[in-house]
Amino acid sequence: MLLPTTYLGALLLLIGSMLCWGSWANTQKMAGKWRFELFYYDYSLGTVLCAVVAAFTLGQILPQELTFSDNLLIATKRQMAWAVGAGMVFNLANLLLVAAISVSGLSIAFPISIGLALVIGTVWSFILNPQGYAPLLFGGAFLVLVAIIVDAFAYTGYVDAKQAAEAAALTPDPRAKKKLPKGPGAARGIVLSIVSGILMGMFYPMVEIARQGDGGVSAYGIGLLFSGGVLFSSLFYLPFFMNFPVEGGPVEFMAYFQGGVKQHVFGLVGGILWMTGALCNFAAASTPSTVQVGPAVSYALGQGATMVSALWGLLVWREFKGANLRVKTLIVVMLVLFITGLSMISIAPLHAK
Repeated sequence: MLLPTTYLGALLLLIGSMLCWGSWANTQKMAGKWRFELFYYDYSLGTVLCAVVAAFTLGQILPQELTFSDNLLIATKRQMAWAVGAGMVFNLANLLLVAAISVSGLSIAFPISIGLALVIGTVWSFILNPQGYAPLLFGGAFLVLVAIIVDAFAYTGYVDAKQAAEAAALTPDPRAKKKLPKGPGAARGIVLSIVSGILMGMFYPMVEIARQGDGGVSAYGIGLLFSGGVLFSSLFYLPFFMNFPVEGGPVEFMAYFQGGVKQHVFGLVGGILWMTGALCNFAAASTPSTVQVGPAVSYALGQGATMVSALWGLLVWREFKGANLRVKTLIVVMLVLFITGLSMISIAPLHAK
């Protein structure tokens, strides 16, 4: 199977992972007025399609060495179960993230959800496999946590100001006794993002457990089993979200077949992009120990995708359009804190003792 053998190769894969993980959610936006529950069926299929193609091409290269199929013959059922379970845990977290994006946008859902996942995942991965200078690693995680709080305050301030402006524009009759109904507040998107982040922080350490030991699963095997967990759990998760939606009314499954080619293609591309990033990350973590970046730092660098996604939301989708100076200042502070924290986590292995 094709895997990196140098630190530079692993680093390039992590950069690719960051770009894919930070950009896939744009496909949900590009799908237009298409319910995220329906989008997610195609997304799930896209992850499996990408994992299968990668496993039977890149995973079978260099047959004189161990291939992905050879590895599955010697991998233990327990390790394989961890990989499938990781996909199922990730899938619920990602569904909540997609729901949060549909409610609040990329620049809110990603920093809160993935930022919280970064903190949880970095700490958990460090406990499983300590690599890097702990003060830098945990100090960076703390700054990311502060950035999450600042982002939540910025979004709350933006929504409150927007609702106040809309209410003032309506100029209600001062003699009216009834107050105008308030629009949806910021809490829903923030809560969805927090719950998503807690779950998201659990899946990568499960991946790390799946690949440990002599009976561990290879990067391409993990990708295949992981995507199987995603598709299988979608069959149970999605009907729940469709009957108890976070926004709008219930939606019937038959509505999936009413979507156009554009909606279905963007869903598939979204899943392919995410799984491409995941395979890059899994492969980078499989480099020889002498040049390995390390699972904690590998996960942290992968979460640079948070800033990529936030910038998509801020600069391209204009999710904070018309924000006042206070909100804009908080957004800048959030970005600085997040980048600083991520940088500290990234350089932690260079100062290991």
